[in-house]
Amino acid sequence: MGEPTKELRGPDISPHRLLHGDAAVRLADVEDGTCRLVITSPPYNIGKPYEPVRRSLEEYLAWLKPIVSASANKVSSDGHLCWQVGNYVRNGEVFPLDYFMYNMITELGFKLRNRIVWHFNFGLHASKRFSGRYETLLWFSKADSYFFNLDPVRVPQLYPGKRHSKNKGEKAGQPSGNPAGKNPTDFWTFNADEAMLTDPIWEIPNVKKQHAEYTIHPCQFPSELVERCVLALTAAGDTVLDPFVGAGTTVIAAARHNRTGVGIDQSDEYIQIAESRLQRFLAGDLTLRPLGQPVRRPQAGEKVATVPVEWQTAAE
Repeated sequence: MGEPTKELRGPDISPHRLLHGDAAVRLADVEDGTCRLVITSPPYNIGKPYEPVRRSLEEYLAWLKPIVSASANKVSSDGHLCWQVGNYVRNGEVFPLDYFMYNMITELGFKLRNRIVWHFNFGLHASKRFSGRYETLLWFSKADSYFFNLDPVRVPQLYPGKRHSKNKGEKAGQPSGNPAGKNPTDFWTFNADEAMLTDPIWEIPNVKKQHAEYTIHPCQFPSELVERCVLALTAAGDTVLDPFVGAGTTVIAAARHNRTGVGIDQSDEYIQIAESRLQRFLAGDLTLRPLGQPVRRPQAGEKVATVPVEWQTAAE
């Protein structure tokens, strides 16, 4: 297809692999059935610099279909496919891409286990509709018997002292929760402070200029989002594949937890960034946001938290 192909594969990043080229082509370089997890966030077809053309919705889905099919072939018999998407907007009309991806992936025999909503507070502002502040992560398993380890991603119990009622037989009077923590919800949010009072949820900020993981990639997703899937859906030594790896987040998340990462991207620039970041991580020199770290809120009196004088005057 005329795409340059280059694999950065040396002692400095081994056993991880970064493949440069069209995903539809380079996926052939990954052996079928060898990945416990395929996780990605593909281009949304919204005119970003890394999207060479703006396709119609129909063209976009037709372009993705063979890549989705090839990606699905890489999943092991007890493995998973996680596909994160936003919305496609045409003439002000919103088309939720997860709707189309659900049909495309279930047609391959995969089964949806969770539709995870990731909410964040920053993004583009709309003027003729409410501003979009969430994306969805569809988690599919290849079979009914699949690998799942909840313990690494549990959250603190809200009521650790709660006990079973008298009608629970042998369990009566015993603690009703799991001492390892609570099963988190399928709503992963940027603003968890108040919600933690009623239901512990996962707090993940999107990557903007002040984020520790920021690169020049305009739609970089946070390492923590990938890491939680890696921890729950794979074991140490497993292979994790991202066919649209961008700045290398997935491969780095895999390496961080003793998995092997494989990433593909058509942009030579992003592959170079991914390689550099991975090398820095392996050398212990890459800053990543700690898992579960609370998001900083501006304090009263800070300039960014103070109502501008112009607004105060306009309200009088």
